[in-house]
Amino acid sequence: MGELTYEIGQNAYIKLVLHALKHKSSSVNGVLVGRFDASKEVVQISDAVPLFHSNIGLLPPLEIALMQIEEHYSSQGLSLVGYFHANERADDSDLNNVAKNIGDHLCRYFPQAGVLLLDNKKLEALPKVKDRTPVMQLYSRDGSKWKVEDSGRLVMKEPSANIILLDYVSTQKWEDIVDFDDHLDNISEDWLNVELFK
Repeated sequence: MGELTYEIGQNAYIKLVLHALKHKSSSVNGVLVGRFDASKEVVQISDAVPLFHSNIGLLPPLEIALMQIEEHYSSQGLSLVGYFHANERADDSDLNNVAKNIGDHLCRYFPQAGVLLLDNKKLEALPKVKDRTPVMQLYSRDGSKWKVEDSGRLVMKEPSANIILLDYVSTQKWEDIVDFDDHLDNISEDWLNVELFK
């Protein structure tokens, strides 16, 4: 078996980064939704759901969120394929225990689940360097540990995703992102963010 590749769609990618930008002074997380193409050994990440920006390690809200997300996406033939995390401090580039524990939980149901950690340095440099690679680092499970993967294993489905992202950043589009915290505070807030890209 060769190495798995994780291919992230533009909208999923942008949603996660905007979620982190909206809550710059706190850790944020989200789940990756998609499917596994065994013939190509590709985990296709087609959507992402921003979860929390406060108390991200609390189990009851997480369980409620995961149940609702799975119920919604299973009808489309999609499932949870990974986890996203952005640390509270911009200089913190370590995968913390909360991220590892949630990643471990997802691996029980989808063994190929990956964890994406926002790379704040790459995100900050993006307007200057015009990089086309993701501003996040991929971790995969190796036995019982999480290890950082070669950057070539996480690819953008649409090569122009960072250009679109910079456009959204310049217009402060992050103000429109809704996560599960927002939804639990006010159920009229749509955690699917269907209006975000209209």
